[in-house]
Amino acid sequence: MELTARAFWLGSPGHGEIREVALSAPEEGEVLVRTLYSGVSRGTESLVFRGGVPESQHASMRAPFQDGDFPGPVKYGYLSVGQVEEGPAGLMGRTVFCLYPHQTRYVVPVSAVTVVPDSVPAARAVLAGTVETAVNALWDAAPLVGDRIAVIGGGMVGCSVAALLARFPGVRVQLVDADPTRAGIARALGVDFALPGEAAGECDLVVHASATEAGLTRALELLAREGTVLEMSWYGDRRVSLPLGEAFHSRRLVVRSSQVGSVSPAARPGRTYADRLALALELLAEPAFDALVTGECDFAELPGVMAKLASGSIPGLCHRVVYDRV
Repeated sequence: MELTARAFWLGSPGHGEIREVALSAPEEGEVLVRTLYSGVSRGTESLVFRGGVPESQHASMRAPFQDGDFPGPVKYGYLSVGQVEEGPAGLMGRTVFCLYPHQTRYVVPVSAVTVVPDSVPAARAVLAGTVETAVNALWDAAPLVGDRIAVIGGGMVGCSVAALLARFPGVRVQLVDADPTRAGIARALGVDFALPGEAAGECDLVVHASATEAGLTRALELLAREGTVLEMSWYGDRRVSLPLGEAFHSRRLVVRSSQVGSVSPAARPGRTYADRLALALELLAEPAFDALVTGECDFAELPGVMAKLASGSIPGLCHRVVYDRV
């Protein structure tokens, strides 16, 4: 049986399009998924859309089910929620999350899908990949009870980190962003908000996710002696400068990276990618995460919308793509 689907492709940097693609019927050990929602990971996907992935990072930046190559044509994305239409009896009709690009239907191995818990609405589950990134970051950072923490950058990743930190007992958490409208999102997540110049200092930990040189510099300024900046930003092909003179060495400050491509070595031994994603989906039972979805469009509108997201003319955090109106 030959099936068809429609997929969003980046034809060339700055130019998206909808293409028809052929699907083969699922074989044993595979599932056919009809997409309900997908999410645009604004930072990474905007970088891809603009053609900003450095050649040296083409291999490490590949999405699990990416077609094509950078800078294009390429089919890219990894926040998809759908319903199983064909596959093993135990999965038939179940809502699942998959690290798949923006496409109306797709066939993948059973191992590539994770069942969305009944406590998590399908529309919210598009955040699973971002919350998984936040989980990995907090495994890397290992915050302690009572820590003084700032999260710089109120995008999807920063807000997801802040939302998880809000559950830690006794911590002081501030979400720091240059956009004062992010204060409302901070309130919804249960954390304090501050503009960069007003942020509280003497932090034991600063999680940096603004992808700006100014943000990373401010992160260092906010640290207490022997404090740590956890760098989550992806700069693509941009260079950044840091003030590593003055008191950087005498105060014994630390800058370390965190990247979701591998499971944090600080996690309990034996934790797998599947374990991490399943945990992220369980955490999404918290309704506060709905504050991270700030826009929505139909799948057919995605080429034009992606250009606006990449240019910044559509503000906000996660942009959700709806397929049931296709």
